[in-house]
Amino acid sequence: MSHRLAEALRRFRRSPEAGGEVSARVSAAEFRAAAEQRLRALEREVAEVKGRVNGLIFVVVGAVITQVVLRLVG
Repeated sequence: MSHRLAEALRRFRRSPEAGGEVSARVSAAEFRAAAEQRLRALEREVAEVKGRVNGLIFVVVGAVITQVVLRLVG
């Protein structure tokens, strides 16, 4: 079992010269594009949460106003 693990780790750590064509470096343009994409997704999620919080506040305020009116009338 340890031999299989060592072999798997050896394949995982393969250097680019040994035939692995995975580049560890990312160009500035690629990084900028990835960061921009993540920020846009985060902005969408924050907007969704903001909308939900605003809706929840509206429901709570409506319930409080309803209770106040019912106590004054009843």
